[in-house]
Order: sequence, then C-alpha cells, then structure tokens
Amino acid sequence: MNPADPLRDLPQGLRDEQAQLLASGLNTWGDVQNLTDHQISRLSASGRASARNLRRLKGMADLGCCLDLAPADAALLMHAGLATVAAVAGSSPPELVTRTGRLERQLRSGRPPVVDLALARTWILRAKERQNTN
Repeated sequence: MNPADPLRDLPQGLRDEQAQLLASGLNTWGDVQNLTDHQISRLSASGRASARNLRRLKGMADLGCCLDLAPADAALLMHAGLATVAAVAGSSPPELVTRTGRLERQLRSGRPPVVDLALARTWILRAKERQNTN
C-alpha cells in the first residue's frame, strides 16, 4: 500500500472506523498512518469508532506503507504478533512463516498459507532497509 492509496475495502469489523475516518476527511492510508493519539481519542469520542480499532488501523497503515504491503498482509502480520517494522526486521523467515501460519490455522481459514519463506525474506529485507533509512 502507498500512503496516497484511498482508504477502502476494509473488513466488516472496521466499517464504523472507516465511516468515521472518511467523515473526518481522512481518506488515505497516509492520513491514517499520521494519526496522533489525540486525534484517535477525538475520533472515538465523536462517533461509533473505537479507539482500539483506530489504533489497529494506524498500525496496519504503518506496516503497509513502510513495507509496501497489502492491507490484508499488514493485518496478518499484526495479528501474528509482528505489529511493527522493527518486529518484522528482527524476525527470521522461518519464524515469520510459523507465526503467520499458526494464526491462519487458529482462524481455520482452510486456505493454503499466504506467507512462504521467499515472501517472508522479502518482507524482512524491506523492514531492515526501512530501519536503515530512518
């Protein structure tokens, strides 16, 4: 995902947050990535959006924009316990595959694993590059 990409196609569980963000003029993943804690508190107080879900979206935006991931891949990493660029950079490809695969098995998605060793290696290299540029 790119910071300029429009905020759309979010899971059903985040529809209130998406509506609140769009109503507030926050239309892109970059806008979500740049949310402050104060803005999150204000958004959650003024509508049906929860601060917890807004923080999740901010984390997804940060991972997705920094590592050029699809929103679903960013969410997968977050829910597998790799919620930051530093966490991804500090993991090994087998660890990343194991953690994401375990999560998918727990969810009983029934689909083949999304993350293989080559993809995990690519994500880790991007995360390490990102850390070196900051």
